[in-house]
Formats: sequence, structure tokens, C-alpha cells
Amino acid sequence: MTDSYVSSRAGDLSPNSNGSALNGSSPSLSNNLHSITPIIRKKLMGYVGFANLPNQVHRKSVRKGFQFTVMVVGESGLGKSTLVNTLFNTTLYPPKEPPAPNDERPQTVAIQSISADIEENGVRLRLTVVDTPGFGDFVNNDDSWKPITENIEARFDSYLEQENRVNRQKVVDNRVHACLYFIQPTGHALKPLDIEFMRRLHTKVNLIPVIAKADTLTDDEVAEFKARILADIAYHNIQIFQAPTYENEDEETITETEEIASKIPFAVVGSDQVVVLPNGRHVRGRSYPWGVIEVDNEEHCDFVKLRQMLVRTYMEELREYTNDVLYENWRTEKLLSMGVAQDSSVFKEINPALRMQEERVLHEAKLAKMEAEMKMVFQQKVQEKESKLKQSEEELYARHREMKESLEKQRLDLEEKKRKIENGRPLTPEKGTQQKTRKGFLRP
Repeated sequence: MTDSYVSSRAGDLSPNSNGSALNGSSPSLSNNLHSITPIIRKKLMGYVGFANLPNQVHRKSVRKGFQFTVMVVGESGLGKSTLVNTLFNTTLYPPKEPPAPNDERPQTVAIQSISADIEENGVRLRLTVVDTPGFGDFVNNDDSWKPITENIEARFDSYLEQENRVNRQKVVDNRVHACLYFIQPTGHALKPLDIEFMRRLHTKVNLIPVIAKADTLTDDEVAEFKARILADIAYHNIQIFQAPTYENEDEETITETEEIASKIPFAVVGSDQVVVLPNGRHVRGRSYPWGVIEVDNEEHCDFVKLRQMLVRTYMEELREYTNDVLYENWRTEKLLSMGVAQDSSVFKEINPALRMQEERVLHEAKLAKMEAEMKMVFQQKVQEKESKLKQSEEELYARHREMKESLEKQRLDLEEKKRKIENGRPLTPEKGTQQKTRKGFLRP
């Protein structure tokens, strides 16, 4: 327990501290519960106890144990098995015997998985190492990464199937959380096979590039080789695992993160053999005529930084990134390819104030739409009325014109009669003419 914890607990044991703190904070807490602010910051006068949550998580984690799966990929003879034994200080891989003359090598990349239960200071770890013997050992290495990709996706499929079960009490996380890719210490640059492999798998697994058998290169050659590798990785837009940074970190942690990031890709030397130095000190390393390479000496290789990132510091970050980013992206693509879609608003946290604001905006939009529709209907009605009035006006104008023409004709007839009267001519036809007309009418 820290000093602040002890002092807070001591203050909580006072006769009136507990009651006064709870009674005094209840009204403000009830008011805060009805507040619409998204974050409530309240300075408590007494000890509540949620500061003990990390200890509860620690106890639960220790009781449940951890699962971690690491994949090692690289050509044969680069020391993958030895490095894994050195990392976890256990004999996961027994010493290899030389192959018999009649033994045939596998024609494709074979996937082998080894699991072991490791315990350290009461913490149990279920470690699974996935080995890929045969990778890059053939003349034609086309699609040599395909079995590895299929194995990673099969593990994703298995985890997705466990999530869809009715009973999910025992879910085994066998997904690959980290992939150590071993690069030959050529000192030049990445080979096309290395680039293609990392380009195919960087979206499915946390890639950690490792320069194998770095004791075959000088310090200057290692530095130049690292720069070329990083340049190739950046040029091909390959994502490798980077140590995450968080806010409010202390200077020691920030310095440690920067040191780990500066060592990528890690130039490592693996050895589980104990060598006795001239001063009598026992170290793990390799003995050469010119001296001893110490595995755990940071001046000799980057093995300590690799173990620090992979196991001691960022193992949980590797697991979280695999679950929250890599697996979720794969799961989304998988379900979308199966025709499964989901509304983005599902499981969305609702803020009452924002909800009211959204409803008000929707209501205003609805009113504006109704107003626009009413204006449109009104305009249509007005246009119809105008068209009817225009039609009526045209009809009235036509009748007026007809009546005017008729009146004008009558006026002309009257004027004609007036002229006849003034000239002394009769207005009616003569009698003989009438008789002829009648006679002709009676006798056709």
C-alpha cells in the first residue's frame, strides 16, 4: 500500500470521518448523477475504495493466468529455436539431431506448434510457440507465406467460433500475438521474399523484425544494416509493432520506450549455454577464439531489449493490439464478406443533452420539410387558380368580342336602314316581288 492509501484509510477510521464524508457528499453526488456533463470530477473527502481496483485486477489475472502465442518465421539455421529457449529461459525445443541421409525435407512450409506452462513468482503463463520450418528453404519460394497466413486466419476463425458459442465460459485465446521474423545477417538489404512476407502479414499479426546471428557482423555493419531495413520497411508501407506511448508517463518510462524503439530491428544472439569468463563469472553466451559474446549484455547485442519489449514491458500491449485492432479488422471484413451488417449506432453511449439536441434538430428539420411541402402545395393551388382565372378571362374576352361584333353588325344595319329612309326608298320589298317569291316558293 502507498502512503496516500494508508493516510486515506487512517482518516476513514476516525469516529466522524466516515459518516460526515458520506453524508456530506451524498447530495452533491445525487446532483451529479442528474447532471448532463459527460465527465464528473469530484474530490472525495473520505476513502471510497475504487483506488484498489488495480489490485483486484492483479489478483484476478494471477488466478486466471495468461495466454501468449508467439510465431517465429525465418529460414533454417538462423537460430530460431535457440532464441526462443533463451527468451523464456526454458527448454521448449530439445537439441536438434543431425538428419539421417535418407530423410527428405518437407516440400512445403510445415507449421509446428509447441505449448508449455511456465510459472514465475506465482504468475502462470500458457506459452505457445508456432514454428515454420521450411520457410525460404526452397528454390521456388512463391506462395511460401500462404500456409502461414492460413494458419493465422484459422486461429482467428477458431476464436470467432468460440465467441459465437452459447457457452463462452472457457474461451481459449490461441491467436498469434507476435511474430518474430528472422532476417539473414547479409548486411545488404531485405530480400524480395522478406518484403513480400511482411507485406502480406503486417495487417494480421504484430511483426517484430529480428536480425539473426548478429555476432557475424561488426557494430558499424549492424547499424548500416538496420538503417537499410528500416528504409525498405518505410518504402513499402509495412507496419511493424512500435512501443506505444501514453500520456503522463514518467521520464524513466519514456526513456525506456525510446531506447527500445531505437533498437528496432533487434540484432540478437541466442544461446542457452553457460560460459565461464576468466574472472569466474557465469554468463549465457558463445565462446570464440577472440572472446565471449554475452547474450544478456546490452553492449554485445539487443537481446535484452527484445526480451524487455516482448515479455517484460509490452506483452499485454501485444495481446490488446491483436484483439482490439488486428482481430477486429479481420472480423469486420469476415462478417461483411458474409453479408452481415450492423448499425453504427448500436451500443452507442447516449448523452441526454446530446440526445435532446439531436431530437430538436430532427424536429426542426421535420418542421422545415412540412413547411416546404405546404409552400409547394400552396404554390400549386395558386398556379391552378391563376390558370383557371386566365382561362375564364380568355372566355370572357372571346364573348366580349363576339358581342361587340354583333352590336357592330346591328349598328351597320340600322345605319343602312336610316340611309334608305332618308333617301325615300321603302324598307320593305314591293308586292309583286313578294308574290313571285311566294309563288315560286309554293311551286318549285
